[in-house]
Amino acid sequence: MKKAYAKAGLRQVNGYTGWLKVNATAYQSATHGARYVNNYADSHGDFRYKMFEKAGTMPLGSVLAKDSFVVNPDGKVSIGPLFIMEKMGTGFNKGSGDWRYTMIMPNGTIAGMTKGKGMNMKFCAECHAGVAPDQDHVMFLPEEYRVKF
Repeated sequence: MKKAYAKAGLRQVNGYTGWLKVNATAYQSATHGARYVNNYADSHGDFRYKMFEKAGTMPLGSVLAKDSFVVNPDGKVSIGPLFIMEKMGTGFNKGSGDWRYTMIMPNGTIAGMTKGKGMNMKFCAECHAGVAPDQDHVMFLPEEYRVKF
């Protein structure tokens, strides 16, 4: 997965599998196409992200990554998109709480990026707005899959 997403050439994904992983096991995410996902936070915001609902506002520059995969009926596993949230500076995009959303496809192409190429990622911003401002637009994984810190 890491090798596939690296083809996008985005620094935001370099080494993401070495970041803080907050889920104990992959889980199915209905909001990400019912794919199995893993949640990671980089060093800018990992100390907050692991506090889950008590995290407050994430620091500028925080990057959250969610890789994904599907298990086909024949048992074969297929890589899904990598979903990225990056906390940008104040004024970047008020509607998204100044988060930039990016989706990288398994072949390394960037399907979309807020204020960038491809899809505008408005659907991500709209969904995440459901937990704003209380959770700074950040949705957290179900408690039963969380690592206990």
